[in-house]
Amino acid sequence: MDKREFLRGAKASLPTAVGYVSIGLACGVVGSSSGLTTWEMGLMSLFIYAGSSQFAFAALALADANLFSLTLTIFLINLRHFLMSLHVTTIFKKVSLVQGIGIGTLLTDESYGVLLSEQVRRKDISTSWMHGNNIIAYLSWVLSVVFGTLVGSYIPDPVSLGLDFALVAMFVSIFASQLTGMLHWLGGQKIAMILGAVAVSYLLLTIILSDSMAVLGATLVGCAVGVRMDDN
Repeated sequence: MDKREFLRGAKASLPTAVGYVSIGLACGVVGSSSGLTTWEMGLMSLFIYAGSSQFAFAALALADANLFSLTLTIFLINLRHFLMSLHVTTIFKKVSLVQGIGIGTLLTDESYGVLLSEQVRRKDISTSWMHGNNIIAYLSWVLSVVFGTLVGSYIPDPVSLGLDFALVAMFVSIFASQLTGMLHWLGGQKIAMILGAVAVSYLLLTIILSDSMAVLGATLVGCAVGVRMDDN
């Protein structure tokens, strides 16, 4: 592993890591209010490692949902990671299977966004850089969630603070960052057409599918439209 590139990726990930501190603390507090222990939230962060899924898990645990409902919900929420991972394989084409699994396992919306921003500046991104990007964010998330769960046990009514909205705020920030890079590549007119295709397809798909599946379908439509435009 190239130590210099790893540190460069870790440095690029610092804004994500700082953001994860606030979101992770919020997730830990919400998890604590749902009756989950510090160990349970810590292990969930280590193995699931997905903010939106962990917020959903905490809500379902509070509602005493069964194991099937929990598993299916987490699976559907995380389906988007398949799409992100597929794109990442086109960036790191010559990596070994172990390296690829390592990158894909720790890939998140945020580390993917950082990768796209880096790709605007240069094309020769190394796996060491990506590992640095992923690992710093991962450690920040796990530690923040554990600490947040500990703190949450001392807060009487954490749900009333609206902490579960913190993740939505971060997603808005990520979208704004990625939109800047997309405008650099494609231009405003093409971006508007892609977003329009996503919006229309989502509205149509919600008629026959669940919200989660409609989001996935609309994402695929948006990807197809984007690829088509890029070919042209």
